[in-house]
Amino acid sequence: MASIKLGIIGCGNISDAYFKGAARSSIIAVKACTDLLPEAAKSKAETYGVAAASMEGLLDDPEIDIVINLTVPMAHADVTQQVIAAGKHVYSEKPFAVTVAEARPLVEAAAAKGVRIGSAPDTFLGAGHQAVRRAIDKGTVGQIVAGAATFAGPGMESWHPNPGFFFRKGGGPVLDIGAYPVTQLVNCLGPVASVTAQASKGRTSRMVTSEPRRGEVIEVEVPTTVNAVLLFESGANVSVTLSWDMWKHNRLPIELYGTEGSLLNPDPNFFGGTPRFTEKGGDWQDLSIDAHPFGIPNREMRSGAMVADYRIIGVLDMAEAIRAGRPHRANGDLALHVLEVLGAMEASALEERHIRIESRCERPAVVPFGEGEEVFSRAA
Repeated sequence: MASIKLGIIGCGNISDAYFKGAARSSIIAVKACTDLLPEAAKSKAETYGVAAASMEGLLDDPEIDIVINLTVPMAHADVTQQVIAAGKHVYSEKPFAVTVAEARPLVEAAAAKGVRIGSAPDTFLGAGHQAVRRAIDKGTVGQIVAGAATFAGPGMESWHPNPGFFFRKGGGPVLDIGAYPVTQLVNCLGPVASVTAQASKGRTSRMVTSEPRRGEVIEVEVPTTVNAVLLFESGANVSVTLSWDMWKHNRLPIELYGTEGSLLNPDPNFFGGTPRFTEKGGDWQDLSIDAHPFGIPNREMRSGAMVADYRIIGVLDMAEAIRAGRPHRANGDLALHVLEVLGAMEASALEERHIRIESRCERPAVVPFGEGEEVFSRAA
């Protein structure tokens, strides 16, 4: 079966993960890429053996079925709208858009045009997170009644080559990293009903220590630490800490507490990791991920640690879903709901009130057992 052709808009730092992921796949293949900076598109095109195109040329190409939007967050909604208008399916990096007011029309426009829309993160499709989801569905620890999630570090200025936009409107830890734990929580527990939160700004400016902008000073426009409590429709309440003000901490990524035991969910920024569980007062036990795809470590971090990084599998799932006529998992309704929750965190802190979440979404189907991308051609 012929590969579904992709176009990539935005050739910045994150694009390498998508080019490499597509190159490993027999389901999809990148045909062309474009960027506001033509030299950036040309460089990626030469590196990965694809065509460098103009925006208009990419959107007009009849062979390109899915476009991946990797532009900066403030441009996500506008670019996604252009892709939809061109009659192509679109998958966006997170955040899906900067506000719900921007995002909701995108979902509606895609439905009206008869095209698919989806968004990162797709890490929840990985082995570690799917094992937790299946354990919850099986009732391994009973009904989840509470939990805690933490995604925190010192900030982006220490390693990202162009960190400025992370600290301006459309950035901040909530919109940038919040989608990882919140998406996995919705995958496991279902939709969020309400949010309450507090926020603070650790520093009013940041000095870049990464190359090539070392020494530049960034003015911070957004909160850099947010503590929120999410009340789920299921009745569970989960505290969520998102911060770029922590040099180190010992808090686990996600803990879920059930009526019959507890679950420890691995880092939602990656796909693998070993979950653990305990039954009531028993000892911690590893939860096997061996039967699940997308869990084998395949990327070495700057620290030397190996992690499972399969970014683009949300696009693989979308491609096979288009062929099969089934829903794709990292879909627009899920992305819209997660974005509304993230926006409510900042709004709750600013307005000092509980905020009800209006949108709802279905929990995505579990990923079938298997070894690799072939699982997306099978029903859950």
